[in-house]
Amino acid sequence: MNSTKSKCVLLTGGAGYVGSHTIIPLIESGYEVVVLDNLSNACKGNEGQNPVPISQVEKLVGKPVTFYNVDLLDYDSLSKVFDKHNFCCVIHFAGLKAVGESCIIPLTYYRVNVSGSINLFQVMKEHNVKKLVFSSSSTVYGEPQFLPITESHPVGQNLLNGYAKSKYYIEGIIQDLCNSDKEWFVIILRYFNPVGAHPSGTLGEDPTGIPNNLMPYVAQVAVGNRPCINVFGNDYNTIDGTGVRDYLHIMDLAEGHVSALHKLQNSDDNGAIAINLGTGNGYSVIQVIEMFSQVSGQKVKYDIVDRRSGDCASSYCDASFAKSYLGWEAKRTLKEMCEDTWRWQSLYPQGFLTKK
Repeated sequence: MNSTKSKCVLLTGGAGYVGSHTIIPLIESGYEVVVLDNLSNACKGNEGQNPVPISQVEKLVGKPVTFYNVDLLDYDSLSKVFDKHNFCCVIHFAGLKAVGESCIIPLTYYRVNVSGSINLFQVMKEHNVKKLVFSSSSTVYGEPQFLPITESHPVGQNLLNGYAKSKYYIEGIIQDLCNSDKEWFVIILRYFNPVGAHPSGTLGEDPTGIPNNLMPYVAQVAVGNRPCINVFGNDYNTIDGTGVRDYLHIMDLAEGHVSALHKLQNSDDNGAIAINLGTGNGYSVIQVIEMFSQVSGQKVKYDIVDRRSGDCASSYCDASFAKSYLGWEAKRTLKEMCEDTWRWQSLYPQGFLTKK
């Protein structure tokens, strides 16, 4: 049986970008962390060693981190991990996340993200672990109907890709699960745009192949790995015609998970509660490029090209519920997001595979 006194937390997908950064404040807050990841989107270590991001985290926190190379689709292996530990809670990061790719291989996204989540929830239920933080996304809101986006904004309408739909479907499954069993308490965190790196510069975002997101692409241009970045459209109704998004420092996001975990552990609430995590401020693509050029001292070249299908003009959140319910708010500025990204990219120009 699960004990509420346990401070052992399972992180699925914990070797990825958001997961690896979240381990640090969890351990600093006194939690024991167990990571499960199939390494489909994380840098593998040498034979017999932990994945590189986990090894970097261990150096930063001065403690070993228990790691299992397990896929959520492998039900039996997943169940054995739960047999070995007395988890108080699960933070569920694992899943495929490339928007463009999800339009090309939708069945893979539904199988991995939705079926994997169902396996996880079933194993949690069998082991009486009924507290969960779910890593969702602002993409569930679709095209913004009003700004800033609050948690009451409609979800599931006009979703343009399989990634967004998979997050929306999982949220629905969680809601049904909580309705069926009042012992469940789930906090659904709808991220806006996580960027940045750990301030040490030894842990950051290391996308495989061509980056899907703005900040790592800008960083790769600044460090000389790519010649320029394409800016998709400059005729939107925004401050400078380029798309506006709510960028959130990865360490603020990581700390948001700790706040959610504290709420799960210390509240008598139940059910599924969705919470936006963002700064509440929007920055344009050009503003991000110019700030990055300023902090890096490198001219980030860009070309204006046609709009990209599926992009909206502006998306930023109202994060006031996170402050009132979790006691959390974003503290770090766009300048700090760029500075920490540049420190990481400068120290690791080829990502985690950079020879040291």
